[in-house]
Amino acid sequence: MTKKQVPDTTSGVDALSPARFEAVLSSITDGVFTIDASGRITCFNRAAEEITGFSATEAIGRPCHEIFRADICGEACALRYTIDTGRPVVNLMVHITTADGSRVPVAISTSPFRNEKGELEGGVETFRDLGQVEHLRKALEQTYTYGDIISKSDSMRRITDILPTVAASESTVLVRGESGTGKELVARAMHDLSPRKNGPFIPVNCAGIPETLIEAELFGHAAGAFTGALKARQGRFARAEGGTLFLDEIGDLPLDLQAKLLRVLQERVYEPLGSSKTLQTDVRIVAATNHDLTAMVTEGQFREDLYYRINVFDIELPPLRARHGDVPILVDHFVGHFSAVSDKHVLGVSPDVLAVLLAHDYPGNVRELKNIIEHAVVLCTGSMIREEHLPRHLLDQAPKSETTGESTFLDDCERRTILSALRENHWNRLAAAKQLGIHKTTLFRKIRKLRIELPDLDGRSSPIE
Repeated sequence: MTKKQVPDTTSGVDALSPARFEAVLSSITDGVFTIDASGRITCFNRAAEEITGFSATEAIGRPCHEIFRADICGEACALRYTIDTGRPVVNLMVHITTADGSRVPVAISTSPFRNEKGELEGGVETFRDLGQVEHLRKALEQTYTYGDIISKSDSMRRITDILPTVAASESTVLVRGESGTGKELVARAMHDLSPRKNGPFIPVNCAGIPETLIEAELFGHAAGAFTGALKARQGRFARAEGGTLFLDEIGDLPLDLQAKLLRVLQERVYEPLGSSKTLQTDVRIVAATNHDLTAMVTEGQFREDLYYRINVFDIELPPLRARHGDVPILVDHFVGHFSAVSDKHVLGVSPDVLAVLLAHDYPGNVRELKNIIEHAVVLCTGSMIREEHLPRHLLDQAPKSETTGESTFLDDCERRTILSALRENHWNRLAAAKQLGIHKTTLFRKIRKLRIELPDLDGRSSPIE
């Protein structure tokens, strides 16, 4: 920071020495610069140097648009607007071009700059580098790791326990589960744990590609293979070479393509559409479905030989309604995720919101819960998600609190959570208490208080893992 001109932004600032004023500006992590009435830079702090790539020596005395180089410079200059109107601009997101030519997103705020007499002499602008936030958002959206499978339920723990062993093999895996249970997440985790982790992970939604295009999408095509195929194109198998190909909704593959897929699995070769050239492939297949493939085989809708070929390892994901005890920890995870993505400071949900979330059956499973929390974080302007931030349909479906009846809304939610844990552990009370994270005597007391009816079988005979 140079000592060319030190501005007095308000009356009384002259009591602050130039050295102290400069030290304060240098300690601020946001970029700060000031301009005079003609638009020339008069002050440029250290953070401004780091963000823009220009030194204070280069910046001071030059028109601000030559240094800041934002996409609004010129016709829509925020500082010029502030100087002309006396009105500040707050947290406007723009992109600047740095000294090395990079485009960086920043949030800018402007204020008029007045002397001790209150006379307008220029403007001051602060700007915050949003590049790290943008990088974090993209990383959070695209990164999947073994640790992203979040659960404390025994049914999910049994799956995560075998994942490293299954991942280490080259065997084909079939992941079954309802839509939204996290089948792709498991497939990605398997890839990340496998010897192929440094290779590509290529997902294909077999239900989302028209039947007339799915073969070319998987195997590629030669030039002229069909109308519009002006040049040859690689398919997903070629793109997944050395890695993992995830075939989601494999039950939607046409029967003729099922035969070709079977050949790839058995012989590790295929031909692109319209080509006579046979290509070798080194790809591991992980398939997934929300259909009953056994019933489809019986009905002739899915090849029996392909079914047994992809079903070497069978992993069945439970729906969220069967593991309601996971809802609170998933809520915490998604709140943290979307709070970081949106650069907010949302810390959690209110007790009333948690009660609503625990009472829901989640036909869309974990994906539905994730979407609910994303909706709530977007609307939340404070640190705590409240009922008004939830989707309207969720509140309309939630049971109302009963102040005069035998139970309250919160009691109903607690009852559902305890019943879910008991059923998942075959009514073994000790195992259910362990899963819920409470002492067994606490569970017994809650069972009596909530009047939960238990079956006649002796839960103590069920194995505790």
